[in-house]
Amino acid sequence: MRVIGLMSGTSYDAIDAAAADLDLDGDCLTLTPLGLISRGYDEGLRSRLAAALPPADTTLAEVCRLDTEIGRAFAAAAVEADRELCDGQAELVASHGQTVYHWVADGQVHGTLQIGRPAWIAEATGLPVVADFRPRDIAAGGQGAPLVSLVDRMWLRGRPGAPAALNLGGIANITAPDGTAFDTGPANALLDAAVSEATDGRLAYDADGDLAARGAVHEPLLARLLAEPYYALPAPKTTGKELFHLPYLRTALRGFEALAPEDVVATLTLLTARTVADAVRSVRATEVIASGGGTRNPALMAALRAELGGGVALRTSDELGMPSAAKEAYAFAVLGFLTLHGLPGTDPVSTGARHASVLGSLTPGRPGTPWPRPVRASEGPVRLVVDGMGHGGR
Repeated sequence: MRVIGLMSGTSYDAIDAAAADLDLDGDCLTLTPLGLISRGYDEGLRSRLAAALPPADTTLAEVCRLDTEIGRAFAAAAVEADRELCDGQAELVASHGQTVYHWVADGQVHGTLQIGRPAWIAEATGLPVVADFRPRDIAAGGQGAPLVSLVDRMWLRGRPGAPAALNLGGIANITAPDGTAFDTGPANALLDAAVSEATDGRLAYDADGDLAARGAVHEPLLARLLAEPYYALPAPKTTGKELFHLPYLRTALRGFEALAPEDVVATLTLLTARTVADAVRSVRATEVIASGGGTRNPALMAALRAELGGGVALRTSDELGMPSAAKEAYAFAVLGFLTLHGLPGTDPVSTGARHASVLGSLTPGRPGTPWPRPVRASEGPVRLVVDGMGHGGR
């Protein structure tokens, strides 16, 4: 089955559309990557999205407008992916949407909201769409995140040692060797906020880690940041930009206003590396397979490698055949495939739910377009094999 996975993460910088052929044979699911396209949000839309996110106030009217316009942007990415990567032969779209709020209180997730109405995708492509993945796991008592943990477990199964999967997006999350999965804290969220603040919005992130490389870690600021209670919470746990945002950073910087921006960025880079490494040690991993935008930051990867020490190998998912930039989009393509076949897309060990759940909602394609024919499978796959015969991204 040819599936397009759509993803925009907590950095909300772009929509990633990854296409794959998925083939289920017994307990093994084979994923053949067909490529990735990544399209940035229109700057006006991105600015309005940023202005509406917590802790800012917004209105239902603006939420409706953003839901529609982001849905149209996702639809355009899906149309392009079908044309450029699938030769017009895609059969299903799986859309994560754009997370705008994750309601966490007293260690429990009570709700979540991803916008980008799937009807726009179905209308533009004519294809059925699986979307709104997270609420079902939350309804079953889970954290609703990280949902890629099931895919990570299947993908790393049988690998020697105790491998852990790490995603470095706006928020960092880890899937431990025993299947436990949780958000470790900020990856790029505070870094991006600091860079944007320091440059009056001219720069959105620390390109190539240049600012961090020119700065020096400020130990008192680092100590203050590390005192955040979230880091001491037991897994499973999840967080987001509802906690780690620009006002949070401004509060942490009180009394340190004279710090050079480069020193702030260097300190935040080490904060991410330290909290990720602490999480890795807590799950006794012997190898870390990293993906996400943070892997393109040499300063962050060097700091993480130093924090992990020589006893834990650090690799990127590219080295295992899974394109790092597209990994989460491919993961949601897999989750959409499982939903269409009536198969669970969660692991209760990972999310803390009472039971595994079939995720998401289904939006039909154009009239007369049949649903892709599901395979007969009473149980979900336990192994994921990435076949390197696909072609690269565009």
